[in-house]
Amino acid sequence: MCVHRPHDVPSIVASEIHIKLLNCKEKMDSTLESMKDGEATVGGGVEDVYGEDRATEDQLVTPWTVSVASGYTLLRDPRHNKGLAFTERERDSHYLRGLLPPAVSTQELQERKLMQSIRNYEVPLHKYVAMMELEERNERLFYKLLIDNVEELLPVVYTPTVGEACQKYGSIFKRPQGLYISMKEKGKILEVLKNWPERSIQVIVVTDGERILGLGDLGCQGMGIPVGKLALYTALGGVRPSACLPITIDVGTNNQKLLDDEFYIGLKQKRTTGKEYYDLLEEFMSAVKQNYGEKVLVQFEDFANHNAFELLAKYRNTHLVFNDDIQGTASVVLAGLVASLKLLGGSLADHTFLFLGAGEAGTGIAELIALEISTKTNIPVEETRKKIWLVDSKGLIVSSRKESLQHFKQPWAHEHEPLTTLLDAVKAIKPSVLIGTSGVGQTFTKDVIEALAAVNERPLIMALSNPTSQAECTAEQAYTWTKGKAIFSSGSPFDPYEYDGKLFIPGQANNAYIFPGLGFGLVISGAIRVHDEMLLAASEALANQVTQEHYDKGMIYPPLTNIRKISANIAAKVAEKAYDLGLATRLPRPTDLLKYAESCMYTPNYRSYR
Repeated sequence: MCVHRPHDVPSIVASEIHIKLLNCKEKMDSTLESMKDGEATVGGGVEDVYGEDRATEDQLVTPWTVSVASGYTLLRDPRHNKGLAFTERERDSHYLRGLLPPAVSTQELQERKLMQSIRNYEVPLHKYVAMMELEERNERLFYKLLIDNVEELLPVVYTPTVGEACQKYGSIFKRPQGLYISMKEKGKILEVLKNWPERSIQVIVVTDGERILGLGDLGCQGMGIPVGKLALYTALGGVRPSACLPITIDVGTNNQKLLDDEFYIGLKQKRTTGKEYYDLLEEFMSAVKQNYGEKVLVQFEDFANHNAFELLAKYRNTHLVFNDDIQGTASVVLAGLVASLKLLGGSLADHTFLFLGAGEAGTGIAELIALEISTKTNIPVEETRKKIWLVDSKGLIVSSRKESLQHFKQPWAHEHEPLTTLLDAVKAIKPSVLIGTSGVGQTFTKDVIEALAAVNERPLIMALSNPTSQAECTAEQAYTWTKGKAIFSSGSPFDPYEYDGKLFIPGQANNAYIFPGLGFGLVISGAIRVHDEMLLAASEALANQVTQEHYDKGMIYPPLTNIRKISANIAAKVAEKAYDLGLATRLPRPTDLLKYAESCMYTPNYRSYR
């Protein structure tokens, strides 16, 4: 093990370095030895090799990389770089004199300066690039900005801006932010996983890029989604950045524009499908478990419908897997529905639901609603499904279409005459809740909204498709066309809107409310499987965070400014359910799961170095 230092450092200084390094090595050996005895593990059983997460913020830590980072190397290490916030003592200890201007800053001053700079950009994509560049040079400052300015920066690092970033990923790509596993690596995926520098991985977000948001097949350029999701796992959920791994599985693309683009960064071939595709995924899932163990969470993200359902069904009983498009969306929407009952009145069982869109999001939401009603009423789920109707591209899903339907649509084929348009379905079904998951913008037309308002005192409208351009209707349209009666939420953010002298604050059914807390709860409990009851627990925990003050503004989701507190509450409830179901492996069970969750959360404040 060696320390990076200038070659002309006098020998007496070198001796001092050697002594310091031996001391550090002794502490390192001590840490490793205690880990063997099972004493030095953080929640979820992941080893904290360097003691950084067990140290309080005022304790000194050693900026380990492969060796002790020092001088120029330290400034190029994003995990330990503090820029001008290195103290005078640290500049002497780590050979930083002359490599930095003489001013000594604070993290708070750096944050103000950077936020001012980011706000000067008018184009959202430029803000996104600026944030990604910050993450690459100063990890803690990146997360400090994101946590402290979450409502302002969440739309920058995630939807809607991340959609444009994925479309242009080839142009803005500068350095790898995750692992790329292509058909070229078939038979060698375990070796590829070992190339990632971190060994203690807790959460993997993986995509094959076939259905990125509402933008379609973006192939290898879909990497922006796992990168963005994992940034939120850390900022909102408290999972350590070093424990997160973004992965893109590149099996080609059917997007001809990308295939013809000389700057496209992925495989230039049509998508591999069928047995060859599933064999690659099988090798990947086996390699993940072999390399990282039973308790690593694998989140499937933006797979096409047919593959999403197949992969979730195949691996949910053998791996710790979660599909955010199916389960995460369902959980956050269910939370909004449960919270909205304070405004709508009655119970979920008293309402009728109509969906536009019967893909993975729509059917996933519908199934979780049916399960929640069944849980509360003890009515079989086969019966509770009859309160829920779905419209796809061919019209209302009814029993006469059953034989031609994909398997995941078949449970929603109820007895009714065929109807071909959404307007006809609204008039016939008379739903109290209208939910859009179609991925097609402006499909909740004025006629549809007015027909819904005609049969409901307070219609609930959820236009969930992302990004903003694909939303089924805007907040302004929902409030205007219902004459201010609507309760509205969407997938991407809309600004507050004033109608008839009253200010309405649209809700955002953002998956970011659920998946960071859910994933963190699985990690801190050492869960080995995801159960539907954990999703219900997450939904109820989120709904319970909505206060009367929020209801008075027409809100059915709490403000994102409280997201760390919300995530801790969700994590505690999910962990509690994992213990109750016998799926948790972290023993003994903490007596206060909420306090335990809060104590395990990553904080981005700078540490002081020896």
